[in-house]
Amino acid sequence: MSFENLNIIDPLSQALAKEGYITPTPIQMLAIPHLLKGKDLMGIAQTGTGKTAAFVLPILQRMSEEHKVPIPGVPRVLVLAPTRELAAQIGQSFATYGQFLRFRHTVIFGGVGQWLQVKVLSRGVDILVATPGRLLDLMNQGYIKLKGVEFFVLDEIDRMLDMGFINDVRKIVSALPLRRQSLFFAATMSPQTGEIAGRLLTDPVRVEAVSQASTPECIEHRVFFVDQNNKHPLLLGLLKQQDMKRVLVFTRTKHRADKVALMLTKNRINADAIHGNKSQNQRTKAMNNFKSGRLQVLVATDIAARGIDVDDISHVINYDLPNEPESYVHRIGRTGRAGANGIAYSFCAADERGILRSIERLTQMKIDVTAHQYHSNQAKNAVAVAAEPVPNKSRISPRSSRPKSSYELGLRKSYPVRRG
Repeated sequence: MSFENLNIIDPLSQALAKEGYITPTPIQMLAIPHLLKGKDLMGIAQTGTGKTAAFVLPILQRMSEEHKVPIPGVPRVLVLAPTRELAAQIGQSFATYGQFLRFRHTVIFGGVGQWLQVKVLSRGVDILVATPGRLLDLMNQGYIKLKGVEFFVLDEIDRMLDMGFINDVRKIVSALPLRRQSLFFAATMSPQTGEIAGRLLTDPVRVEAVSQASTPECIEHRVFFVDQNNKHPLLLGLLKQQDMKRVLVFTRTKHRADKVALMLTKNRINADAIHGNKSQNQRTKAMNNFKSGRLQVLVATDIAARGIDVDDISHVINYDLPNEPESYVHRIGRTGRAGANGIAYSFCAADERGILRSIERLTQMKIDVTAHQYHSNQAKNAVAVAAEPVPNKSRISPRSSRPKSSYELGLRKSYPVRRG
């Protein structure tokens, strides 16, 4: 099947041809026909499968059916994204696919001054891509009104829950007109995600490009059992001994990301870290250096990595295994994109052994063990309490003996919401 079979209009077809896109991906083939008919939709697709184009193309096509003069601060399209990087990526997609159409778009997010964003909004935009926090701030100041929104997209709703944005999302949805087309996309579907989507969508179509727990077949998975204090030398040895041209390393915390990046830099490996404590300028600079090849390694936390759109990442290394097994699917989806081959390495210490078992259950895949000089039998054979991470005491409420789940935190009205 080609894009022509999807009845894409000429201006969009020209843009696709110019960018070298001929054949739609599975999520695009499944979603675009329903969206062109005006249906609400819940789409499940992994990162790197073309889900952004799956909603950008039909939205642009439906907008072109009725040209309207942009009204200052009143967009026709609203796209919510959990992070700045993902918002910027989506904005670029609207620019790329809409290059032969005359629609105005802008992206707003926190971490930078608002005056330039307000200036663009005052001129009128058709399409607004935003993070929830900054959008609410500008709405409260009267710079944005959502009364004219015809198309509403919530991208990566699963991450929205994880990041505690659900209350912000509900406030934003309450300001939208009832008559609208709503599109929700996620890489994984949990019962909580489905419940929220069910409340905010009207008679939606559900499409799923792949099994939500599956991982791309073109990715090679390997696990290295290693003690925590040997992760540094193991990472350094891999980077120096193997042909790793562009590597994305995941850590569980911002502090760990900085430590890993600094260690690599001291050992003459071009590396930088990207996480929520970095300024937007620092994050943008690091991303540009990574894309251009000036950086061999980008060290990231899960949240900061949302929106990283680099097609030729050769390796993803899980320096720390993620607390939630679903995040493993998100992480390794950064390599092996667009049908290319990729490699995912995971470092597993004793206190991460239980997480590894959860990942293997979710993906229904036994990850191959790689022998190496720092191999730890203690990590490989850890069970029960020894196989579980030590709780972070700073996250435990004085009223509770256990940390709250991301879902519980996201739905509690008293939860201090992070601003985008």
